[in-house]
Amino acid sequence: MKKTAIILGATGLTGAILLQKLIEDDRYESIKLFSRSKIEGLPDKVIQFIGDLLKLDQFKADFTADEVYCCIGTTSKKTPDKKRYKEIDYGIPVAAAQLSKENNIPTFLVVSALGANKNSTVFYNKTKGEMEQDVLKKQVKNTFILRPSLIGGDRKERRILEKIGLVVFKIIQPLFIVKLNQYKIINAESIAQAMLNLANNNNSEEVIITSNEIKRIAKNN
Repeated sequence: MKKTAIILGATGLTGAILLQKLIEDDRYESIKLFSRSKIEGLPDKVIQFIGDLLKLDQFKADFTADEVYCCIGTTSKKTPDKKRYKEIDYGIPVAAAQLSKENNIPTFLVVSALGANKNSTVFYNKTKGEMEQDVLKKQVKNTFILRPSLIGGDRKERRILEKIGLVVFKIIQPLFIVKLNQYKIINAESIAQAMLNLANNNNSEEVIITSNEIKRIAKNN
């Protein structure tokens, strides 16, 4: 029996790669996208719901699927207001997990970040940590939280500081010892593939998945 998947954040780097993988995957008969703007040129198996994701509950009747992939994320440059930032990075994933629970969706996957910690004094890490904690509280049967390191890949928008960071990481990566391997750059391709593999592996037991584990799972294709 073919499945239906939901993607939140399909216009971002990881979400866009995941969308293409799901389009090409015969196990899925339909893909639902929830976003602020329409993506042109997609096949008929993709259904788009356009609206304010900060009011996700308005989509409750259509928020039905076998799996939810949450790739939502912003940056301090795009969203300098911390209140708005938290509404996006914390509010949308938690609301999506809540709808998944209410609508009996058995699988929920969300991209978090390395260093997520609800007790952190760093706003970004604290926000991600609080998001993880409250997503888990929703108790969706199969919940997977991915904590990638710095994400590599070709982005549509220009992020100068992030590009500089990627260059520096590439230079120093050969110096990393085993315990620091989790800090190596991870490609968005690996994250998307790992999410897909987790959703389709009945034996998956991981809940919080580090960068190294993401890479390992991605290879089990």
